[in-house]
Amino acid sequence: MSSCCLNMPNMFPTLASEAFLSSRCIWVNGPVIVGAGPSGLAVGAGLKNQGVPFIILERANCIASLWQNRTYDRLKLHLPKQFCQLPNFPFPEDFPEYPTKYQFISYLESYTKHFDINPHFNETVQSANYNATFGLWRVKTIATGGPNPIGVEYICRWLVVATGENAEKVVPEFEGLQDFGGNVTHACDYKSGQSYSGERVLVVGCGNSGMEVSLDLCNHNANPSMVVRSSVHVLPREVLGKSTFELAVSMMKWLPLWLVDKILLILAHLILGNTEKYGLKRPRVGPLELKNNAGKTPVLDIGAFQKIRSGEIKIVPGIKKFSRGRVELVNGETLEIESVILATGYRSNVPSWLKENELFSSEGVPKNPFPNGWKGKGGLYAVGFTRRGLSGASLDAISVAHDIAKSWKEETKQKKKSMAARHRRCISHF
Repeated sequence: MSSCCLNMPNMFPTLASEAFLSSRCIWVNGPVIVGAGPSGLAVGAGLKNQGVPFIILERANCIASLWQNRTYDRLKLHLPKQFCQLPNFPFPEDFPEYPTKYQFISYLESYTKHFDINPHFNETVQSANYNATFGLWRVKTIATGGPNPIGVEYICRWLVVATGENAEKVVPEFEGLQDFGGNVTHACDYKSGQSYSGERVLVVGCGNSGMEVSLDLCNHNANPSMVVRSSVHVLPREVLGKSTFELAVSMMKWLPLWLVDKILLILAHLILGNTEKYGLKRPRVGPLELKNNAGKTPVLDIGAFQKIRSGEIKIVPGIKKFSRGRVELVNGETLEIESVILATGYRSNVPSWLKENELFSSEGVPKNPFPNGWKGKGGLYAVGFTRRGLSGASLDAISVAHDIAKSWKEETKQKKKSMAARHRRCISHF
């Protein structure tokens, strides 16, 4: 890349007009990738393999900041490692089937080093606009790595959005929460139940995070109550020693989705029993169909359900309001509690900075469902929004890197032809 005000490529001679460019901007001879999580790294690796230059912009000070800074200590990958590895770089053979978060971070660091990827850290994208006249993206950032914040502008042909579905925490509003007086923490800031020992803790949310936080609290001698506001599918993580997810993937090669769902629910009932008996009502739609249609991931149980069955984790209905040191539930019951942990999920932050409304919805996810949501118009791409975890992100990354490389090579070839023709004309004048 180079300063576009000093060394603009010949194919865009008119872009030096002050109306389009500021005095502090950088021309990128390839794509700008926003986000240095697994999705952005996978795209970068694919482009490296094909000789395409790029830059990665990351607002945090490290790769995979969600994993490094916003996950609890006991977290492990929910799926077997073969479904979580990034393209062209398998996990080490000595890693367990379900790597810990620290092992996964180590794997990502090795991945970054192997492909010689060097993101721009501490650089937050403020806006990204497409200029249809020139066919270019204008990406404005604030770099905070030095003593003073610096505004930087990047001009590029291709923009890859790899900030993912979990860029910002979701914090619902609850009546009276400001009067509660106890400790209120989002799951992204929760590390361990050690500091909650002996406390009565309300965990709001019953997804994988809510279940695992509740289990961790139990293991540290806390007394968790988990709010279950709606129906939820709980499946065993393994069936007869085999991953439930792997089993489902295998069955879907031969059986229709509705039948696979039916088999999974029968197996879940045989292994876990009737979850409704303990306050966990199942949705009418099967787990895989619900995941496909609504993006709602089933809970893969790693021990929380046993604690629910024994009463160590108490299941409670929705919240009506908080007051000093207590919470009133929608069924009229009142609980005295000392802490609240909000396992209320995350959302995309794309609408806050991407000034485009064709590829992405108002919620910041691609409008077209998987596998067709990775490519938009004008050189815009999305990676990591498939609702299919790391395996979905890897598939998108392969498609995006291949598509950009193809365009980049065609344009580079065309530019070389144009320069050669200009050179021949110059010679003919002498």
